[in-house]
Amino acid sequence: MEFLNSISGTFLVANTGYYVGGTIILALALGYTGAPFILWTLLGLAACVGFAAPQWALITVAVIGVIFNIKPLRQALISSGLMKVMKGFMPKISDTEKTALEAGVVWVEKDLFSGKPNFKNILNEPYPGLTKEEQDFMNGPVERLCAALDDYKIWQDRDIPADAWNIIKKEKFLGMIIPKEYGGLGFSALLHSEVIQKLAARSTPACVTVMVPNSLGPAELLIHYGTDEQKKRLLPRLAAGEELPCFALTEPTAGSDAGAMKAEGSLFKGDDGKLYIKLNWNKRYITLAAISTILGLAFKLKDPQNILGKGTDLGITCALIPSNTAGVVIGRRHDPMGVPFYNCPTQGNDVVVSVDCIVGGIDGAGRGWKMLMECLAAGRGISLPAQSVGGAKLITRATSAYATIRQQFNVEIGKFEAIEEHLGNIGGMTYLMEAARKYICGALDQGIKPPVVTAIAKYNQTELFRKLITEGMDILGGAAISRGPRNLLAHAWIGTPIGITVEGANIMTRALIIFGQGALRAHPYAFKEVDAIEKNDAGAFDKAFWGHVGHVVRNLFRSIILSLTRGKIASSPVGGPVAKHFKKLAWASASFAIMADIAMGSLGGTLKFREKITGRFADILSWMFLATATLRRYVAEGERKEDLPFVEYACTHAFNQIQEGFDLIFKNIGVPGMGWLFAGPIRWWSRLNNIGAPISDKNTHTIANALQSDFNLRERLTEGLFISKDPADALTKYENAFKTVKAAESIIAKIRKAVKEGKLQKARMPQLVEQALKANVISQDDVGLLKKSEELRLDAIQVDDYSPEEYFGKAAASASSLKTA
Repeated sequence: MEFLNSISGTFLVANTGYYVGGTIILALALGYTGAPFILWTLLGLAACVGFAAPQWALITVAVIGVIFNIKPLRQALISSGLMKVMKGFMPKISDTEKTALEAGVVWVEKDLFSGKPNFKNILNEPYPGLTKEEQDFMNGPVERLCAALDDYKIWQDRDIPADAWNIIKKEKFLGMIIPKEYGGLGFSALLHSEVIQKLAARSTPACVTVMVPNSLGPAELLIHYGTDEQKKRLLPRLAAGEELPCFALTEPTAGSDAGAMKAEGSLFKGDDGKLYIKLNWNKRYITLAAISTILGLAFKLKDPQNILGKGTDLGITCALIPSNTAGVVIGRRHDPMGVPFYNCPTQGNDVVVSVDCIVGGIDGAGRGWKMLMECLAAGRGISLPAQSVGGAKLITRATSAYATIRQQFNVEIGKFEAIEEHLGNIGGMTYLMEAARKYICGALDQGIKPPVVTAIAKYNQTELFRKLITEGMDILGGAAISRGPRNLLAHAWIGTPIGITVEGANIMTRALIIFGQGALRAHPYAFKEVDAIEKNDAGAFDKAFWGHVGHVVRNLFRSIILSLTRGKIASSPVGGPVAKHFKKLAWASASFAIMADIAMGSLGGTLKFREKITGRFADILSWMFLATATLRRYVAEGERKEDLPFVEYACTHAFNQIQEGFDLIFKNIGVPGMGWLFAGPIRWWSRLNNIGAPISDKNTHTIANALQSDFNLRERLTEGLFISKDPADALTKYENAFKTVKAAESIIAKIRKAVKEGKLQKARMPQLVEQALKANVISQDDVGLLKKSEELRLDAIQVDDYSPEEYFGKAAASASSLKTA
């Protein structure tokens, strides 16, 4: 009997163990998949029965299940009270912040923010291409404009040449975004981006001149918000270059905080009974203002007599004012890093215009902030990102050529590991930057204007270019710092801080927009909760709040499980060598989502002032997006094997940046009562089980070698660059020398093989060539090619120099042009 009891006890213990294990596995599965609460209730009831829990426990679980699964009960008994409590803790959102949050739409960032990205949907996002008409424009007018631009001469003359201006106006470069029905070209966001990147690698002043009228400005505002009369009257003239536009937003006291602008207009009735506005402003950093004929203006509109019946303060308004209107002051210029494009101040002193100048007419009064936010949401994703990518492609092409043709110690410098490392970084980042550029243009061409993603693009593309131009300058050395017609990088280096500063300074874009807006916009529930509380809508709050709770539970489970398995159990939409990157993105997304909720929940309204923390969240979100764009490019372009080193570089760097972001968040987040947990155990676990590590030397070696040997890959990586047919052009010199030197490599290899085999005696290369010719190791044609390659190589590595008269003459000419400008 004792034996039977022992067996029975062992069986019960084993059964209980299996039951506990099964319950835990079910709980993990429910949490990982984000199962509805009804399934959790059933699991709780089953656990109570299985573990023979007391009756009160079973009843408690059942009652909780009934309350939380029946929405009217939950809303009445729980949610209404919670909403009142949370009302006192939620951050106050100003009207300008709310308008910014409501501008545009969310896109793939919502997937990355969700903790459970749908990669199949992400890969189905369009990867755009040019139409035949657009490609013809690139092959015709854009090529001709590039050929008419001599960047060094533009810097010396401090203006774009007349023939280039004629092409810009005649070929409607200023009307690329204007619909054809109004005389414009009606081209896509992708074409706009392609033109900007091509011009950027040729001449920054010309690039900016074309860029600005096609970005935030009168044309963009009129297309979306203008009256029919305004569109018919102004758009054809803008498209034809008969009107030259600018847009005045920034002021001495209103930069990133545009809501602090002091420009003001007051409504009044004229003696003729019509409505007018009296305007005063002081704006600065306004591109093209000094030569503009139509000035777009953002200002605060007052209605002191309440003529419109909407109160005395109507809010920020946009108007289009002829630059020759009495009281408008233009003509002076700033000098942005010496880059000779028109960047200017403008003032208005008691300028009187009709209300018909308001964009959208009288109905547009007070709607300017919304207009600006929606237009910026698109513009940030095109102009400066395209300019940065164009610059990156130029750096890639120039450095890979120079590293091949420049020799030290009788060895091409590109073979030195120190140079290889820089070349690898340049090639890998250029692949990533191009991926992001095209991916975002695909969204914009669908009419999607995602402000968070375009802020990611503007910030990261300009910052990445800043790093690449530094590495490019290091590789070219003296050839990069000696200014003159031969120099390819100096002007880009000089102008780099401009892109960092404009269209929202990068410091503020990173700290406030990417995560500050993303935390509410891209989060599936946060903004809905805030909106429900503001509207006192208990039903909407109930749905958003409990959806949020489920979201947190799911991401907590996913984060833990994916961390323990290093993401390997996550699904990937594709197989092969990039599947691991999709799995890691799933892991990163889950960890990011739960940490974002912890930060928002514990820090509340103070989070918006913790800009170091929000900046690190912005970094993680940015690099998740950039890795996603890279993978989208790889799949869209046919999963080329030769692209894998570039994809590996981009994704490895992305995950390393994500790891750094998490480390700094864990160390500094300071969750009340739990700071020790994140700064201690969680941070150390994250380091031990890191999601990212630095780039390998093997990876940068492979990329550097490819850039110096694979012609097709190099050309594809830098597609869109202008290569002049003029052999005196600096980049053309590099290209011709590069190709000829590479062609001569096989001849040199034959000579060296003959020396190794004892057919030739060791000597310096000129003597070896003579020996090889006599020994029929090489032909006379081979000798000619070797001679040509050496001539081209030596010519390409020369730098410009000047006589004292030329050197000081340049300074005098520059000073003279400044006086007359």
